[in-house]
Amino acid sequence: MQHNLKELRKEYSMAMLDELHTNADPILQFKKWFQEAMDAQIIEPYAMTISTVNSAHRPSSRVVLLRDVSEEGFSFYTNYLSRKGQDLAVNPFAAVNFFWPDLERQVRIEGKIVPLEAGISDAYFASRPRGSQIGAWSSPQSEIIDSRKVLEDAVENYIHQFEGKDVDRPQHWGGYCLIPDYIEFWQGRESRLHDRICYFQHSDGSWVRSRLAP
Repeated sequence: MQHNLKELRKEYSMAMLDELHTNADPILQFKKWFQEAMDAQIIEPYAMTISTVNSAHRPSSRVVLLRDVSEEGFSFYTNYLSRKGQDLAVNPFAAVNFFWPDLERQVRIEGKIVPLEAGISDAYFASRPRGSQIGAWSSPQSEIIDSRKVLEDAVENYIHQFEGKDVDRPQHWGGYCLIPDYIEFWQGRESRLHDRICYFQHSDGSWVRSRLAP
């Protein structure tokens, strides 16, 4: 390697974060930060790393795209038969992470995953580009395949199958919502003394806001 990883570091000094300048509602606080990430023209600020755990207690992570934020939670879409879908079928809890380096910020969210209603998944699927719709039918996500040609042949097959008509949502594809019970906002600070403001949810649905040591 050309660089010594032990010597690579970046000082964070753009902003600060304290309890008085965060919203009492973590969803509103997230929406505020997300809008600021959009305004900063960060590339794909809606990309989030989601971690799941399988029946053997082994974690797995990958990047998915956030598609909705509401008071209920954070929604995304995927293949239900994929590795993440299989993990969630046996352990319906997950953690997601947003990292926006241009703003020296990250957001961590943990909670329970529930499938979205079929009608919501239908509506979102209908809004996708036709190529993405065909792709959802064509890809046996996370399965081993012999070659790229397997995918290309499947795409051609479904292009012909749906020629001249709408592409229906496959039953193995749809949305999930992460219902949070923990949300943490991280703002980089100098000398690694970062600001961390977290929200814990009580059983009555109320949120408690606290500061964590970096």
